Amino acid sequence: MNAPLRRAADPWLPYRKALPAPALRLFCFPNAGGGASIFRHFAAGPLPPEVEVCAVQLPGRENRLGEPPFKRAVPLADALAGALAPYLDRPFAFFGHSMGTVIGFELAHRLRAAGLPEPSLLVMAGRQAPHLPPKREPVHALPDADLIARLREYDGTPQAVLEHEELMTLMLPLLRADFELVETYEVPERPPLSCPIAVYGGLEDRDAPRPDLEAWGELTAGACRVRMFPGGHFFLHRDRRLALTALAEDLLPLLPRP
Repeated sequence: MNAPLRRAADPWLPYRKALPAPALRLFCFPNAGGGASIFRHFAAGPLPPEVEVCAVQLPGRENRLGEPPFKRAVPLADALAGALAPYLDRPFAFFGHSMGTVIGFELAHRLRAAGLPEPSLLVMAGRQAPHLPPKREPVHALPDADLIARLREYDGTPQAVLEHEELMTLMLPLLRADFELVETYEVPERPPLSCPIAVYGGLEDRDAPRPDLEAWGELTAGACRVRMFPGGHFFLHRDRRLALTALAEDLLPLLPRP
């Protein structure tokens, strides 16, 4: 018998709007420095109405600002496996952007290791397959000025934020922790996942060209489909509806047919 769903506010899922009987739960994991709020528009987009969007709030940001952020992927995935277990009584999928792809991928493995179901689908956006060598040198230990310069290259942080000294003083520890989580992650030897993977990339993202996105297919025994969108690393912000329409198409086969 499935455990009853918790009704109290859950710090891991602060924006979740519970559906009476969701056909699918979509757990969303953010990019480095990002919080759950970046996914709030997903529920208002063209996704099927029976999909319950569950934007995951990681420690160290927004409503969890006072908590220390994780610096390693495996302990975070273990914590998530316990926190999200009560919500896995329905079919579910993972969506991760950049750092979120590492979290979602490792979490899928931790769930399988715990005897829990794998996601029905992994949607991995804006990052090459994690077993490939990195395109850039590590940045998490750089001096502040050098780290900020690297953030300018990613073109995902507004100029006004980068030039706001007090705000950057608050943000840099979180960004360092998030970059460290990604830069220290290594894919261990283990059987591939069985779930399909959908991979989204930006046509102008030099750090995640199509061949490196296609390599995600080496990490699953299921199907792997790659979609490319206009824009760079943060293509999701350039045309949200285009990306969400593609996501809706990829989720539709997971839903029960009338």
